[in-house]
Amino acid sequence: MTSRSLLRLALAGAVASGAVLLATLPAGASKAPPRTVPVRLLALNDFHGHLEPPTGSSGRMVDEHGQTVDAGGAAYVAAHMKALADQNTIAVAQGDLIGATPLISAAYHDEPSIEFMDKLGLKVAAVGNHEFDEGYAELRRIMDGGCHPVDGCSPAGEWKGAKFDYVGANVLFKNPNEKTDALAALGAKRTEVKKLLADWGVPALPPVSVKWMNGVPIGFIGLVTQTTPSIVTTEGIKDLKFVDEVKAANVASKILKLVGVKAQVVLVHEGDQVNAGQSPDACSAIPGLGNRIATQADAEVDLVLSGHSHQAYLCKVKDPAGNDRVYSQGGSFGRVITQVDMNVDVRTRDIERASVVADNHVVTRTVAPDPEISAFVQTWKDRVAPVANKAVGTITTDITNTAVPSGESALGNLIADAQLAATKTGGNAQIAFMNPGGVRAPLTYATSPVNEGDGVVTYGEAFTTQPFNNLMQVVTLTGAQLKTLLEQQFTGGPNNQAFTKILQPSANFTYTYSRSAAWGSKVSDMKIDGVPVTDTQTIRVAANNFLVGGGDAFVAFRDGTELWSGPLDIDAFVDYLGANRPTAPPATNRITVID
Repeated sequence: MTSRSLLRLALAGAVASGAVLLATLPAGASKAPPRTVPVRLLALNDFHGHLEPPTGSSGRMVDEHGQTVDAGGAAYVAAHMKALADQNTIAVAQGDLIGATPLISAAYHDEPSIEFMDKLGLKVAAVGNHEFDEGYAELRRIMDGGCHPVDGCSPAGEWKGAKFDYVGANVLFKNPNEKTDALAALGAKRTEVKKLLADWGVPALPPVSVKWMNGVPIGFIGLVTQTTPSIVTTEGIKDLKFVDEVKAANVASKILKLVGVKAQVVLVHEGDQVNAGQSPDACSAIPGLGNRIATQADAEVDLVLSGHSHQAYLCKVKDPAGNDRVYSQGGSFGRVITQVDMNVDVRTRDIERASVVADNHVVTRTVAPDPEISAFVQTWKDRVAPVANKAVGTITTDITNTAVPSGESALGNLIADAQLAATKTGGNAQIAFMNPGGVRAPLTYATSPVNEGDGVVTYGEAFTTQPFNNLMQVVTLTGAQLKTLLEQQFTGGPNNQAFTKILQPSANFTYTYSRSAAWGSKVSDMKIDGVPVTDTQTIRVAANNFLVGGGDAFVAFRDGTELWSGPLDIDAFVDYLGANRPTAPPATNRITVID
């Protein structure tokens, strides 16, 4: 697709409809319309393809009464959405609807999850970082339609594309072609918008979407965390750049204002952590990257709905003009729906800030599941069952991805062990590392869905644990480079690590780190099979291609040489489970921590 057609698409929600937006109310409107009209937003974020009810801690939520309840699942999301929706409702989302998904969705490149969102009546969604897991071209296919270029059509037939709008104002082309020609395509009457975009760049995605409700236009600005390049595979986004969220929001806000849209909502895939255990309606957010966007985005923006951090909170913050602005998030995995009610002034077409009321509703499973969606989920479950229910191993007890004080987890260590075993032959790997963010769910010791008794691990359960289909790779690092790599786990270095991320090491590699030492001097006493590592020795280090490409800000991997590529990470894990029956949780004593 050329930049001309992309830019036309990017402005379809605003520029192309500018004449309509600036016009009077539609014919047939009341001669004495009400001063304000109601609008309701229902928002989801970080669904991650959880069509079936999520299990374990991922399927529980603290409710408004402080009780921990079972929550989530597509049929329950649909039931709650129908109960909350009225004739004034626009359904929206804040990214990561797809990517890092269970096998029921991932096996078909997440087409089932997007179809579910269409069935919900979703109208507009910000892209999240996980929308780029399979690259920009695959995201465009999900948006526009067509069968997968490698795997072909799913059992449902040719993919028709999403019915809702994906938006991302801070996703631009690095080196757009035909830029001047593309801008000229906007038409001479939109000179202000043309100049704005000429200075800004050519969007790779629609930056905004405009939806009409009760005779007034509501503008939605999409944003994704600017850290996306460090948390997705580089190759798939090599032609894109992810720019500052606040700057992008302000440009998009100006575009909306230029075409007469004053009621503005930011949908941003970035958020904050919380003080744990509080009501989803509490303002429990600890100000961080999300708060920066919520407080610094242009004062024209009326509210900010966020995602990415998988937390639930409802806050009021001050915009740059000192006015109150709602800032919220709704957890993850379909466990919370955020409802926002507001009034829009018919004359000014702006949101009355004082009228904005937000509420986070926990998606409990105490209601009757939606029958249509239940049948829809069952259809996809039946289609994937022969693969998902295949027994691949057994475990002796739960193997969790909960980190101990050193940063290790039993499951992270187990996966690292599996990756080392899979890369010794061919890659000559000596040690292996697993990124903790890639370990998505625990392995639970429970009755298997294939009825073979407790402790059976199915392919579907293993896939849910690490669902990215990354390629295993091995590179050669010196001992000094390995130390630098481990230093990059911590904040304070030139790689701009946002927070400490402890790599999960294979069993034959041990080391010590100091909490109090300065960056660059934190790591010591590195050993492989009990033998101290020297600065000059060469070491074959295995990791998935996400890490080897510098993901999670581990840029020292890029200094590796003699690259070797092997099996998929899921295949390495499944093979290891099969060869080590039953599998017990490994010890979490590979890293020693000192003060």
